[in-house]
Amino acid sequence: MIQVFNTLTREKEVFKSITPGKINMYVCGPTVYNYIHIGNARSAIAFDTVRRYFEYRGYDVNYVSNFTDVDDKIINRAQEEGISEMAVANKYADAFHEDTLPLNIKPATVRSRATEVIPEIIAFVQDLVNKGYAYEVEGDVYFRAKKFKGYGILAHQDLAEMEANAAGRLDDEETARKEDPIDFAVWKSQENPDVISWPSPWGNGRPGWHIECSVMAQKYLSDTIDIHGGGIDLAFPHHTNEIAQSEAHTGEKFVNYWMHNGFVNVDNEKMS
Repeated sequence: MIQVFNTLTREKEVFKSITPGKINMYVCGPTVYNYIHIGNARSAIAFDTVRRYFEYRGYDVNYVSNFTDVDDKIINRAQEEGISEMAVANKYADAFHEDTLPLNIKPATVRSRATEVIPEIIAFVQDLVNKGYAYEVEGDVYFRAKKFKGYGILAHQDLAEMEANAAGRLDDEETARKEDPIDFAVWKSQENPDVISWPSPWGNGRPGWHIECSVMAQKYLSDTIDIHGGGIDLAFPHHTNEIAQSEAHTGEKFVNYWMHNGFVNVDNEKMS
């Protein structure tokens, strides 16, 4: 018998895979705009260990992880370095592989990039719009968080806490465009021709941060997966939003077991 601590229930649970002998496992990877630090390495090592243990116990583990290779941080770094966004992403993705190799971390079964699944992301977002879970404002598309029953259950926060947190992360202009401050972007407009973007039904733009992981998990694994992992800082908003948009899209449970690693703390402060 194997037990895992499920962040969703905050309890140890007996692990049972969806398909006997096989595990579909998704772990959030880095945004490739800089070199990784020890905190990033901790997450990679933690879930490599989980994967290896399941393999030791006889499971065939399909391990999918991503690179976020289009993001505000990447765009800003490209402008700072005077190179393209893809050059930035390639530079730091290569550095990730170089830095994790000495740590003896096994390569993911699939290491996907956000820019490789743009058509699937657009189709996913369009389905959310069609179902009334998302709406467009001036080329941006937002997910109606409160329309999804049980929003925030993974983070164990009530709506008042999440609204306060959401308001603190946004500028006044974006908040004014939303129906509700807690709504989150699944597609972001981009009118500057010098910045990377893709055509969509809502105009030129790029994916929001959360949507890529839902799309990759569905594409390379299944509508419902066994394990989803990442740092505990991703429980809200990232993983909370993944649950909402994924289950709104498929109508199925997204993840059976949520696993999160803790921080590397130096002098009682999170390393980042």
